[in-house]
Amino acid sequence: MIDVKLLREDPELFLNSCRARGYGSDLVESFFELDKKWREITSILNRTKHDKNVLSLEISKAVKEKKDPLALKEQVRVLNAKIDEMEREVTSIESERDQKLRLIPNIIDPEVRTCKGDDNNPFVKFNGNASVFHDDIREFMSRTENKGVYTEIDYRPLSHVDLQANLDLVDLERAGKISGARFYFIKNRLFKLELALMNYAVDFLSQRGFSVVEPPLMLNYDSMARATDIETFKESLYKIEGEDLYLIATSEHPIAAMLRDEILEQKELPLRVCGVSPCFRKEAGAHGKDTKGIFRVHNFNKVEQFIFCEPEYSKDFHNELLANTEEIYQSLGLSYRVIDFCSAELSVLNARKFDIEVWFPSQGKFREVASASNNTDYQSRSLNIRYRSKDGNKFVHTLNNTALATTRTLVAIMENFQDRSGKRITVPDVLVPYTGFDTIEK
Repeated sequence: MIDVKLLREDPELFLNSCRARGYGSDLVESFFELDKKWREITSILNRTKHDKNVLSLEISKAVKEKKDPLALKEQVRVLNAKIDEMEREVTSIESERDQKLRLIPNIIDPEVRTCKGDDNNPFVKFNGNASVFHDDIREFMSRTENKGVYTEIDYRPLSHVDLQANLDLVDLERAGKISGARFYFIKNRLFKLELALMNYAVDFLSQRGFSVVEPPLMLNYDSMARATDIETFKESLYKIEGEDLYLIATSEHPIAAMLRDEILEQKELPLRVCGVSPCFRKEAGAHGKDTKGIFRVHNFNKVEQFIFCEPEYSKDFHNELLANTEEIYQSLGLSYRVIDFCSAELSVLNARKFDIEVWFPSQGKFREVASASNNTDYQSRSLNIRYRSKDGNKFVHTLNNTALATTRTLVAIMENFQDRSGKRITVPDVLVPYTGFDTIEK
């Protein structure tokens, strides 16, 4: 939720931000129309209450002087009816105005490029040495603005769908029989590799000052709505029938909500939290996309980074979160690019967001594996999370980034580290101490 005081002081700041997102000016203008109406009626209401108080004093005076107060009481009765009517109207307008306020998106960071479309998200950098089939070199170099480093290969590696079938690593058919599409049984050494990824990421973040939590897997509506833009996100959420509960889509939401309505001490900041949890998503808007395999599924495990910090340091911590994830993927030996989101592609919460996209050689494209978001004070205002400072209580800034989502990272490892025959997958060196094996074979 935005700072309403700042909105009233500098509406043009929000109008420009909305226009850059492609929202137009309707939301901000609607808020001010309702706010003006609310102020006018509230002013009349306060004057009416004052008039009633004056009459009440006159009634008391008349009673003391043994005069008939009946006419005055009738005037009070009329004013009471007006007050009741205006209070209902004020409440109704206030509710509608506050709904509009909640829809106004976060202020975009000045460094974000004003544009729209995923293809226009600015390229930031490339890291690694990718294996690129010769037919995909032009695409690879285009997506890295000719800064990508690659080794040309003369064959197209097998897709993870073929690998998981050939090496008996995933059973989609039986999962589909009992649960439906986009569910899976993950098996044998691939399951152990998944556990290794999570343990490695947890150790990595623990060494960098993150406390580790396993959050609740369900949130009530109020907490979910405060932590995210639920009306936009609702189609992706699983609702528990007959309960005021939703399955979490990411541990970001329960971690953000766990401090709602709390005031932190300044010395507690920054507060770094690593969340490890299953995530549940309907993927309602992904019909026909990645229907085979385990790249886009209804539930997966994820290690999430989250930081609560003082406002003046949030840009630094945004870079820290991004650097952590980059270092994880570098250590796994995976090639990736970083992109900076266009203004029109940001979510309502985001002031700025970076994506890390790993190169998938069998698909001949980069695919998103992590998103690093700076939500400034937008999320914390909604959740009422503040800290004490010498200048009074202030809202913290909140930031989050995926350390790794296991299924997508497993797909990346399978496709990048298979041998030419497609019968063996090499385990990244940093994971071998966690797996106890260095290859996956049938």
